[in-house]
Amino acid sequence: MAAVQKVGIVGAGAAGLTAAILLADAGIEVEILEKAAEPQTLGSGITLQGNALRILRQLGVWEQVEAKGYAFSTLGLRTPDPAGTVIAVLEDIRTGGDDLPATLGMYRPDLTAILRERALQAGARITFGKMVTGIEDDGDSVTVGTSDGGSSRYDLLIGADGLHSAVRNAIGIEVEPQPTGMGIWRAFVERPEDVVRTDLTYGGPCFIAGYCPTGPDSIYAYLVEKAQERKHEDGPRIMTELAAAYGGPWNQIRTNLNHSARINYTWFTTHLVEGPWNRGRAVIIGDAAHSCPPTVAQGAAMAFEDAAVLAEVLISADHVTETLWKEFTDRRLERATAVVKASVQLGQWMLDGVRDANVPGLMNSLSTMLKEPA
Repeated sequence: MAAVQKVGIVGAGAAGLTAAILLADAGIEVEILEKAAEPQTLGSGITLQGNALRILRQLGVWEQVEAKGYAFSTLGLRTPDPAGTVIAVLEDIRTGGDDLPATLGMYRPDLTAILRERALQAGARITFGKMVTGIEDDGDSVTVGTSDGGSSRYDLLIGADGLHSAVRNAIGIEVEPQPTGMGIWRAFVERPEDVVRTDLTYGGPCFIAGYCPTGPDSIYAYLVEKAQERKHEDGPRIMTELAAAYGGPWNQIRTNLNHSARINYTWFTTHLVEGPWNRGRAVIIGDAAHSCPPTVAQGAAMAFEDAAVLAEVLISADHVTETLWKEFTDRRLERATAVVKASVQLGQWMLDGVRDANVPGLMNSLSTMLKEPA
């Protein structure tokens, strides 16, 4: 018998839905509390590395994801010149195994919809419009209060509620995301015919100019700059001005950066809970426990892995004990820490203008680690 019979999950994103699927498949009663009033249908693109695809295959949704997204296994490097000259096309390490692509890009709401439907099919319940206002842990169960005046009792609570986690705050973990000094413009636009992988351009007016195909007809393009105050309504103009220095596919991308394009601007942030992610019978995973700049595109993969490992230890144990939490911590903390530190380091090298940094060495050691299942 599993260590728990009824689990509450706060947050209907990648981490929460993954945990819900695996626990419900094992016959555990699962309820997801989501603060949004309804499923979100707008968003940008997401880059999924091979180790994320490995978990999606475990969930039984890989074929659906592959059909909706755009898979590739190379990485292009271009120069910041009018031609956007390609200087290298590199075979990427397939961190999910040789039978999966190295990378897949897709529209984030499509991914969430696939996972949400799979969770419902597994028997999980999703309740929208539920904002957590309080958590009480009596040692044997957790009672969650919500903004509508209701409360629910669970054997265990999983906080998968993102960067500004209400669960993290409620259980007394005083760690908050901090800016790293970089900001990113993202635009979801039509795919130029010659965009068949992620290409990165370092230099020019931005630290990085890049894009990722997300489907047969779409990409998300991004420009990374020094963090500053920006207005979203200025996005089309600012992105067009910054992108003027980049050629190749950027020539077509620029023409699509009009006021109908979906453009947003955010600062890179990072945080890491350096120790057990649980307090009693409440635990945080995914962006609630750790976050980092998307410089190695591992945010979603880490969320999937957290959820999969947590579900595994809960299903295989007979009781919720310190031994269970130690196993979870031992399997996740070091791996997540390595990803966070590498992501921040890559960004700091760019901020500091370091030209002789051993980027290939860092990326190779990280990918080698991630190729081993979590």
